[in-house]
Amino acid sequence: MKFQALSLMSSVALLALSTPAFAQLSKPEAKMAATVETEYERSIALLERMVNQNSGTMNFAGVKTVGDMMRAELEPLGFKVEWLDMAKAGRAGHLVATKAGKKGSKKLLLIAHLDTVFEADSPFQKFVRNGDEAVGPGAGDDKGGMVVIVSALRAMQAAGTLKDAHIEIHMTGDEEDAGDPIEITRAPLIAAGKIADVALDFEGLSIEGGKDMGVIARRSSNSWKLEVSGVTGHSSLIFDSTYGDGAAFELARIIHQFRTELPEPNLTFNVGLIAAGQEATFDSDGVRASAKGKTNIIPGTAIARGDFRTLSEEQSARVRQKMKTIVSASAPKTSAKISFDPGGYPAMAPTEGNKALLAQLNVVNRDLGLDAQPPLDPLKRGAGDISFVANGVDGLVGLGVYSKGDHAPGETVDLASIKRQAQRAAILMTRLSRENAR
Repeated sequence: MKFQALSLMSSVALLALSTPAFAQLSKPEAKMAATVETEYERSIALLERMVNQNSGTMNFAGVKTVGDMMRAELEPLGFKVEWLDMAKAGRAGHLVATKAGKKGSKKLLLIAHLDTVFEADSPFQKFVRNGDEAVGPGAGDDKGGMVVIVSALRAMQAAGTLKDAHIEIHMTGDEEDAGDPIEITRAPLIAAGKIADVALDFEGLSIEGGKDMGVIARRSSNSWKLEVSGVTGHSSLIFDSTYGDGAAFELARIIHQFRTELPEPNLTFNVGLIAAGQEATFDSDGVRASAKGKTNIIPGTAIARGDFRTLSEEQSARVRQKMKTIVSASAPKTSAKISFDPGGYPAMAPTEGNKALLAQLNVVNRDLGLDAQPPLDPLKRGAGDISFVANGVDGLVGLGVYSKGDHAPGETVDLASIKRQAQRAAILMTRLSRENAR
């Protein structure tokens, strides 16, 4: 015990000498910061093991194995760990870990994901380190985020602050390609959000102009399908009173009006797949289109698929209605219908509660001697799992590592970002845990 006490005093003293701004921290917080530094190589070793285990969304065994790796880290910290099988939704499942804390304290919900976009047949499979950077599938998104969670929790345990923290962790197994119906796959997360006071999402850190950014909003992701019918016949008769405009021109009219009439702040929309002809169809997955026709035949069918992204559910409803209105104004001898896929990702709006939470994080940054994190433009961030709980709980996104080239071979993680992200998270969670629940 005496040796341990001396080691603790030495590590805190060395930390204070190397970074004077840490004098703003309490003794337990300085211990957390020191522990993260001391365990840096341990954290990288964990990241390497996880990255070298493929966990593409459809590699169910691989996703479960990465979940087992997280179980091995979380159970020794006092968490009860469960595996929620999602075979009924065509996916591997989710890891959920819970730990009760001090009665009446804020309940923290931590969110990350086990799966990656790189399936078992991808040629990109291996972790390769080069100093304080490493290349590997999912090294940033989101295995780096899971390492930050473990590093922060271990630091809290070392400082004696974990025992009072009420924490529930959800690591989904299908964030990159959600199961169907999504209402089933996200039901456990939504239920956790209903009882949480704060949600912290450990997907990647955003950096703009060399500055770490705070993320208090994520836009929705909504998919649509457009189906247009027209009268087919010889092309020499197009536009007359019998044959009208044909399906292809009507589809073009609709898409052009989307481009000119839909734009508004924080909205983006896209046409991702399109086909027209005498016949045109999508495959069963909606990711391929086929068409048949000739240059001298008026196309009788035209189809398109796309998406749109908004900053609030109110904006999503407004955009849907505008799209329906545009589609309904049919050109002569044509008809069209638009449908919206169920189970899209909702929006996480930049609420006052989220702004206040970022302000608390920036107090932590000040006390760590780090620059404040300005809020990121929500146009720079895609949809994510935290959005499923965002309507009922204050939240922050981007507590994971900084990486570049995500979702593509060569994905590269800034390993040093593990340290500052874990230090931020450990101190923020400790301070939040000392506040009373709502």
